[in-house]
Amino acid sequence: MSSVQSGIKVTILGSGTCVPSLARSSCSVLMQVGASKLLFDSGPGTMRRLLEANTTVFDLSHIFYSHFHPDHSGEFVPLLFATKYPDGSRRKSPLTVGGGRGLLNFYEGLKNVYGQWIELAPGLLEIIEFDNKNADAITFEEFSVYTAPVKHNEESIAFRIASTDGYSVVYTGDTDYCESIIDLAKDADLLICECALPDKLRVPGHLTPSLAGELATKAGVGNLVLTHFYPECDQADIATECRKSYDGQLILAEDLMELEIKS
Repeated sequence: MSSVQSGIKVTILGSGTCVPSLARSSCSVLMQVGASKLLFDSGPGTMRRLLEANTTVFDLSHIFYSHFHPDHSGEFVPLLFATKYPDGSRRKSPLTVGGGRGLLNFYEGLKNVYGQWIELAPGLLEIIEFDNKNADAITFEEFSVYTAPVKHNEESIAFRIASTDGYSVVYTGDTDYCESIIDLAKDADLLICECALPDKLRVPGHLTPSLAGELATKAGVGNLVLTHFYPECDQADIATECRKSYDGQLILAEDLMELEIKS
C-alpha cells in the first residue's frame, strides 16, 4: 500500500459511460486518504485503469457504489475474482464495500451465479449499506463518509469523503438535479459531478453542464470536475454551457487525470 500522505489524492479512472470508447472507460474514481485507497464505482475498464494508476486490487481498502447499473458496477465481479488469484492469500486486510440499501442482496445475487469464485476468505469482506432515503454517515480511522440519496435509481446515493486533516471531496454518481447534493457538497474542496449530456439533450435522471454548475454554485464549491460524458459531450462546448451558472475552477475529466486536494 502507498505511503501515508496528507490531503486527498483523486484519480479519475473512468470518465465515460456505457458507450465503448478508447479514450474514456466507464465510471470510476480512485481516492487516496492517508494510507487508505478508496474506489468509487467500477465500470468496465476499471481494473486496467487501476494498473495504469499504479494500483492493484490488493491495494484497495474500500469500494463504494453509487448505484448498481452495469456502467458503474460491471467490474465488481472481476475485482473479487482477481482478489482470489492465485489462492486468495495476497489480501491481508479486509475489503470494505459500501453502497445504498440493496447492496447485500445485489452481492448475494451475484454469489448465486458465481459461487465460490467471488467469495473471499472469512473476515476479508465487509459489506456496509447506507440509508438511501436519508442522509447517513460512518467514520473510519483516516476519513469519514457522508452520504445522501439522489435522483437516479432507488439505491442511488452520493458520497462526501472528509479526511481527518480537514479536506473534503464529493462524488455524485448518476443523478438528476436535487437539493440533497447541495447540502452534501456544501463548501467542499472538490465536487466530482456527473454531466451526461449537453444542455439541449437533457434526459431524466442525469445532469447537464449548466445544471451541474448550478449545483456547484449553490453549494459554494470552489473546484468542480465534470465527468460521466456520453459521446455527445465531446462534440459540444460543455465548458461554456457550465459557465452559464458557475464561475469557479472548472475541470473536464479525462481518464487517469490526477488531482491533489491539500494545502
